[in-house]
Amino acid sequence: MAAIPLSSEQLEALPQHLPAWSLVNGKLRRELRFADFVAAFGFMTQVALAAEAMGHHPEWSNVWNRVVVELTTHDTGGLSDLDLRLAQRIDQIAAHSGC
Repeated sequence: MAAIPLSSEQLEALPQHLPAWSLVNGKLRRELRFADFVAAFGFMTQVALAAEAMGHHPEWSNVWNRVVVELTTHDTGGLSDLDLRLAQRIDQIAAHSGC
């Protein structure tokens, strides 16, 4: 399924739909902190499985208990419905990961 770019109205509504995320350099960005490295890595493993199932993968980094996630859709040159769906899934996983 092809990604659908977000409209200007959808972009304006992002803070209401994804309050934990910010828009930085055209990408959705979220920083998460966990109790320790194992908790952070466990979260990343769960997100990796969800992302692979969606066929849409985050740009991310991990340093000890901190995970930074950035989402964009390279095929569309910006944010798409895939980014929105993956961000929502990441929020669900974070809520169950003690973040």
